Amino acid sequence: MQHSRQNTFLFIVLSLGLVVLFLVNLSLGSVNIPFKDVVQALTGGEATKSTWEYIVLNYRLPKAITALLVGMGLSLSGLLMQTLFRNPLAGPYVLGLSSGASLGVAFIILGAGILPSFLGSIFSSSYGVVIASTLGSFLVLLAVLLVAQRLRDTMAILIVGLMFASFTAAIVNVLTFFSTAQQLQKFTFWAMGSLGSLSWTNITILSITCIVGIALAALCIKPLNALLLGERYAKSLGINFSKTRFIIILATSIMAGGITAFAGPIAFIGLAVPHITKLIFRTSNHLVLFWATLLTGAILLLLCDTITQLPGSDLTLPINAVTSIVGAPVVIWLLLRKRKGMYS
Repeated sequence: MQHSRQNTFLFIVLSLGLVVLFLVNLSLGSVNIPFKDVVQALTGGEATKSTWEYIVLNYRLPKAITALLVGMGLSLSGLLMQTLFRNPLAGPYVLGLSSGASLGVAFIILGAGILPSFLGSIFSSSYGVVIASTLGSFLVLLAVLLVAQRLRDTMAILIVGLMFASFTAAIVNVLTFFSTAQQLQKFTFWAMGSLGSLSWTNITILSITCIVGIALAALCIKPLNALLLGERYAKSLGINFSKTRFIIILATSIMAGGITAFAGPIAFIGLAVPHITKLIFRTSNHLVLFWATLLTGAILLLLCDTITQLPGSDLTLPINAVTSIVGAPVVIWLLLRKRKGMYS
C-alpha cells in the first residue's frame, strides 16, 4: 500500500515536472520569451510581441513535441529490449535498425552517384533522407523478423542484430572512403541527430508511429514481467513466447525505425532511461515501469534539448553530444548509489 502511494506521488511529481519543463523549453533559446507569453501563444491568446508568438508556434512547439515523442519511443524501446534479452546493455538499436537507417541515408548522401537516375530524383526530394532511412530500417527489420521465426534462442537473435549492424557499418565505411568533404559533412550532421526542422506533417507521421509502437508494447506488459524470470518460467505460465517476442521486436522496430528516420540516431536515451526509471521507482514491475519510462524519457530528452539551445546564444549544440554528456554521468552516479535489494 505504501509502495503504491509512493509510486502515485512519483508519477504526480514527474507529470508536473514534464509540464514545467515543456514550458521552459518553449521559453528559452536565442530569444528568451516570458512564461506568460508562451502560455498566451499556446492558449490562442495574443503574446506581447507577434514575433514571440510566431517563434513559439512555428519553431519551438514542433521541436518540443518531437522531443517528447522521441524520448518516449526510444526509452520504451530500450526497456523492451533489456527485458527481452535480459541484458542491461541492450538498447533500442541493438537489432541493427539504426545501422540500417544509416546505410539507407549513406547511399543517398555518400553514394548518390551510384544510384540509378530515377531513384536519384526520388531521394533528392525533401523527404529523401526520411524515405532512405525508413527503407534501411525496414529491410533490417524484415531480416531480423525472418531470423526470429527460425531461431528459438533469443540471444542468437541479439547476435544476429549485432552482425547486421557490423555488416551495414562496413558498407557505410566503404561509401565514406569514396566520398567528398561536403558529402561527409552532410552525413555527419545527420548522424548527430536533430529534433528541429520537422514539419507538422512529419510530426503527425512520427506521432502515429510512436502510438502504434506504444500500443503494441502495452499488449506485452504481463508477459514482460514473466520474462524477467526467464523463458521457461514465462512458458509455464501459459505465455506464447514466440508471439510475445515477435510483438516486442515489431513494436521496438516501429518506434526506433520511425524515430531514426525523422530525428536521426539519438544516442544514450534508450539505454539509460530504463535504468534511471528503475532506480527512481525501485521496482521491476512493468505495469509501473511502462508508464514511468515514457514520462522519464520525455523529461530527459526535453532537458537535453533545452541545454542544446544554449539560452541567450544563437548557437545550437548537437542533441547527441548533450544526451551523452548529461546522461552518462547521471547513470554512473545512480548506479554507484544503488543498494542491494533496491528493486522490489
